[in-house]
Amino acid sequence: MTAEQFLDHFSQAAPAYAAFRPLYPRSLFAALAARAPSRHLAWDCATGSGQAAVGLAGHFEQVIATDASAAQLAAAILHPRVKYHRALAHESGLEQQSVALVTVAQALHWLDRPAFYEEARRVLQPGGVAAAWCYALMEIEPSIDELVQSFYAETVGPYWPPERKLTETGYRTLDFPFDEFSLPTMHIEAALTCPELAGSLRTWSATIRCRAATGHDPVSDLLRLLHPLWGAAEQRRLVRWPLFVRAGYASRACALTARIG
Repeated sequence: MTAEQFLDHFSQAAPAYAAFRPLYPRSLFAALAARAPSRHLAWDCATGSGQAAVGLAGHFEQVIATDASAAQLAAAILHPRVKYHRALAHESGLEQQSVALVTVAQALHWLDRPAFYEEARRVLQPGGVAAAWCYALMEIEPSIDELVQSFYAETVGPYWPPERKLTETGYRTLDFPFDEFSLPTMHIEAALTCPELAGSLRTWSATIRCRAATGHDPVSDLLRLLHPLWGAAEQRRLVRWPLFVRAGYASRACALTARIG
C-alpha cells in the first residue's frame, strides 16, 4: 500500500481537524514518559495534525511524527522538537531500536495493525513502550448529551466506517502484542463554545461522508436544537471525553519476534 492508497477519511478537513480536535491530557504524556527507557526519541504514528506529538515534545528531546496524509501534515501544529514526516504506519523510516516510545492517538483502528506492530517492534528499544488510545463520545450535560448521541448514532450513524466500532469498546477487543501495564483513569477536558463544538463535530469522518453523500451539512440541524439548551453561542461549557489507553513494554513483542525468527 502506498501513501496514496491508505484509507483517507480526514485530509479534506485537515485545517478544521487541526483547529478543533482536542488536546490530550498532560498527565498521559507524563505517565508514558515515566515508563520509557530514555527521553531521547519518541515516534507518534498517524499523527494527524500533531495533537499527540506536541504533547510528547514536553518530555522528549525529539519527536518524529508521521502520517500518510500530506494535507494533515501541512496543517500540523508546529513545535521546535517535533519533526513531521510523511510515511505509512509500517514504513516509518526510523532506525532499528532507536525509539523509546511509540504512540498512536485515535488512529489505531485505521491502521494495518499487524504491519504496524511489526514496525513498532523493529524501531523500539529493548524495554521501550508502545501506547495507543482512543476517546469515547463527548459528555457535556444530559440534555445536550442526548442530542449529540442521537446525532452520532442516527443522523450520521450510517456513514461511520466500520473501523469506528473498535473505538466504542475502548480498543479492548483489539490485539495488542506488548507487555501491558495499567494507567490511571483519564479524561480529555476542554471548555468549548457552541461554534467550537460544531467545528469538532464537522471533523468526524461520518459527518464528512454524510455531507459528501447528501450535499447537506447535518451539523446545522443539530445546532438549531442545541442553541436553546446551550445559551449564548460564545458561552463556554466544560466538555469531557473519556480516554481509553492500551500501553505496554516491547519486551514481550521482541521475544515473540525472536522466537518467530
